[in-house]
Amino acid sequence: MLTEVRFALPENARPSRHRLFIAVLVAAATLRVITMLGYPPAQLYWYDSFTYLDTAHNLRPSATFHPVGYPLFLRLLAPFHSVTVVAAVQHVLGLATGLIIYLSLRRHRLPAWAATLAAVPLLFDASFLRLEHAVLSDTLFIFLIVAALALMDRTPLAAGLLLALAGLTRTVAVPLILLVLIFFLVRRHWRPALTFALAATLPLLLYATWYQTHHGRFALSGADGVALWARAMTFADCRVIDPPPDEARLCPTEAVQDAASEYVWDPAAAINRLPGGRFTHNTLARNFAIRAIKAQPFDYLREVLKDTAITFAWTPILHPARVTPAFGFARGTQTLPNQPLIGQTFRNYSDIRGIQSVEPYASFLIAYQYPAYLRGPMIAVILLAGAYAALRRPRLAALPFATAMYLLLAPIAVLDFDHRYVLPMIPVACWAAALAFRPKDAQPESPEPPV
Repeated sequence: MLTEVRFALPENARPSRHRLFIAVLVAAATLRVITMLGYPPAQLYWYDSFTYLDTAHNLRPSATFHPVGYPLFLRLLAPFHSVTVVAAVQHVLGLATGLIIYLSLRRHRLPAWAATLAAVPLLFDASFLRLEHAVLSDTLFIFLIVAALALMDRTPLAAGLLLALAGLTRTVAVPLILLVLIFFLVRRHWRPALTFALAATLPLLLYATWYQTHHGRFALSGADGVALWARAMTFADCRVIDPPPDEARLCPTEAVQDAASEYVWDPAAAINRLPGGRFTHNTLARNFAIRAIKAQPFDYLREVLKDTAITFAWTPILHPARVTPAFGFARGTQTLPNQPLIGQTFRNYSDIRGIQSVEPYASFLIAYQYPAYLRGPMIAVILLAGAYAALRRPRLAALPFATAMYLLLAPIAVLDFDHRYVLPMIPVACWAAALAFRPKDAQPESPEPPV
């Protein structure tokens, strides 16, 4: 006699509860397949993509703008010798990030429609499709930030490690460690705070030690001062600053640019006229920039707020004027410049070539990108909803909202506005905004988070 055995899934694991999100995720995955078919092999940018690929092959701490986090990710994929594989994995990371947001919100008893809606901009905005398809650090950075926030209440150790990796991917994330630690301490969760702090700081200390063996300075980057100096070039007046003679060499020249970051590369800018290359003067540049900010704090604030306002324009503003801020899917072939560094990557990747459009997929994406773009006023509404949620439910929403605001303002404050730099903020802001729709009587599926 056979005995019938039935296994019942937990209520929260039943697919029927997640049908809406599953349908959305399938549609988002289809878009990513179309992107890979429409623009093989991957988007490669000179010079960022190739410095990442080169550092991954010749692993070492970089003294420029690119720390080692993303090259380590590329090194894991190096055995495939394919940038197509890199793009495919990044598209999967984009889908995984949306899934994390959805599951985290459902765990806090948000209705399926609200949790799904929070993931929609990340999953469907054409800007994220393009970002995932590019050999750039942004997709990994976004995944690490979102995953760290999702694990903060359950596994402070893993959250700390993920946030440390985010800081090693883009150093702008390092102050987030202090922000999260403050949230732990305000709630008087001493043991999770200690666990998180150790997990988040130890990898950074190890990397800084490694950096010192190569560059003679205990640091994470050799470009932070150069970046802040470029920010200062938009307002610095040496008649007000009155710098000492060594810093006076970094006063503004006749070079005039429409964006702060352009001063880093302008041959006529003061830092590029000094011997030895711009990054050898990183400490001097930092000292000048800090002196300029102290002497002209309101001018500095004005420039930061002016650039931040670009985020909220309905039509994307060219900043700098030479770039395409959005709607980047186009027809044709983009060739690679004749550079020695590009020649080196040919030996390590079998499919390195200029990106090309393939029909009919490219035409679909070109038409798709115009409606599938999160306009500036929509971003403003999301942030306002996040602020409301942070006030209404500070225990749940204050940290994601504060993280979103930091990710929006910090890149502008230390260098410049860039449409790319806005994107990491959007998924976290959507997460915070969705919490405004949490029912008052809802109880989380696990104990309330410690922050």
